[in-house]
Amino acid sequence: MKSTLSAAEARRIALAAQGFARPRPAAAGTRQLNMALSRMATLQIDSVNVFARSHYMPLFSRVGPYDTAALDRLLFAQRPPYVEYWAHVAAFIPAADWGLFRFRMDDLRAKYGTQPDGWFHSHREIVDWVRAELTERGPLRPAQIEHDAKKGARGPWWDWDVVKNALEYLWMFGDVAIAGRRGFERRYGMAEDVIPAEVLAAPVPRADAVRELVRRAAAAYGVATASDLADYWRLKDRRAVMTAIAELTDSGELQPVSVQGWTSAGRPAKAWVHRDAALPRRVDATALLTPFDPVVWFRDRAERLFDFEYRIEIYTPAPQRRYGYYSLPVLIGDDVVGRVDLKADRASSTLLVQSAWWENGHPADAAARLADELRAAARWQSLEAISVSRWGDAVDDLADVLPEARRHDAGPLAEPVALAADEPAG
Repeated sequence: MKSTLSAAEARRIALAAQGFARPRPAAAGTRQLNMALSRMATLQIDSVNVFARSHYMPLFSRVGPYDTAALDRLLFAQRPPYVEYWAHVAAFIPAADWGLFRFRMDDLRAKYGTQPDGWFHSHREIVDWVRAELTERGPLRPAQIEHDAKKGARGPWWDWDVVKNALEYLWMFGDVAIAGRRGFERRYGMAEDVIPAEVLAAPVPRADAVRELVRRAAAAYGVATASDLADYWRLKDRRAVMTAIAELTDSGELQPVSVQGWTSAGRPAKAWVHRDAALPRRVDATALLTPFDPVVWFRDRAERLFDFEYRIEIYTPAPQRRYGYYSLPVLIGDDVVGRVDLKADRASSTLLVQSAWWENGHPADAAARLADELRAAARWQSLEAISVSRWGDAVDDLADVLPEARRHDAGPLAEPVALAADEPAG
């Protein structure tokens, strides 16, 4: 690999590492989903369901329309090959990787589980009762435990929040694992009922785990700064990350590299390229990215790679939104060239383009390519029609190349789709 890269070369390396240099398969099945998951190494979870749940989106971005039930079987089957943990944030990881996060479980236990005046100690009665329920009955949803608690036969009048808190602490500490979901509601089970015994018996020492996680981040990113590598797994110990980088550099797995235009505190930023990283001559992808896609989830990196400033505006008061409630970055070629705010209107079976915006330098064929991707997105979500709003500097371009689309009025005050009442975020 070259010791100095242009910004465009760094973009192509990064996108190739995430699978965007490959043509989409004609049909995506379990093999293709596993390959995409392997390249990403983790899949972030988020509860927002305006267009599609966020963990479904990165697979669509990489392999095109696929059967989400096939992903559900991989993620939520009994003894599935993947399991949830606080990896990036709440995310799916291979169940075999559970031991890599033992150091994080230990840190969280030390932070939240040992203080005499902390929540965990002051609620030991409910914690012990919840643990006993899972041990005796197997994996359960919080509502199933709450129902029994309110009978008053086994303890005081505990509400759902207390039961849920106990489950979440036990999960963070690694005593409990997620045994699937019903809808979007988690089922919690004792770790030994979810994680293979040989994995539970082999926790990875802290230094070895950090080095392995940095290695995987480097492979997933292709080219990265130390901050990039740390953020992939939200590693807070900068010294441990730098030690891992030095060891991987000494072993030849990482190579120092300079990227033109990458700076830190006004100086050229130090970066490293993974030894298996590919530098394709061309990347010609078209994709809608979730805000929680590894390509853009670290906003500093997104700005460095694509000169793309990104902020999710869900929590921004509606009149102050610039781009929309939940805008999705638009990848065309090897660059992020725009953003679209999408909403699935199930009642009318319509994909609503609530807003659409271009970034500087979008190519001449961007509208046509984005239109094709919107058609694919509508088919994937079983929506029969598309409607384009009048908000944003790209909407008229889109309407011109989507003659079948309707038009509608939308703006910062447009209402999002609410979560279904029976699908709590956790």
